[in-house]
Amino acid sequence: MTKDKSLIKIALSFGKKLAVLRKKKGLSQDKLGQLVGVSQRVVAYYESETNYPPTHLLIPLAKALHISVDELLGLKETDIPQENHASLWRKLKKAEKLSHKDRKALVDYLNLLITRNEIKK
Repeated sequence: MTKDKSLIKIALSFGKKLAVLRKKKGLSQDKLGQLVGVSQRVVAYYESETNYPPTHLLIPLAKALHISVDELLGLKETDIPQENHASLWRKLKKAEKLSHKDRKALVDYLNLLITRNEIKK
């Protein structure tokens, strides 16, 4: 296990795991609900109120999150960033839709920040 990642398998309830995976994919509860055919309230319930997966939704949830059912259940390791920067992931997902010129400018700026941070160390 690397220092900058923790494995989802470690002590997360099904609901917490579902929330982390959903956020990692940049999906709102409402959007995930639409993808699997349930309401936002149902997704919120599964994320906060249950430790047990809804068996009838395992396959639709796994497909919507682009992972296997084994990963969703924690039977197979799934890498998740240790710190949950969900807003950063959502913004990067939106950045994919920028023009080529703007994406290049964003990548150049990120490279500058990363290089500056590495020099400080």
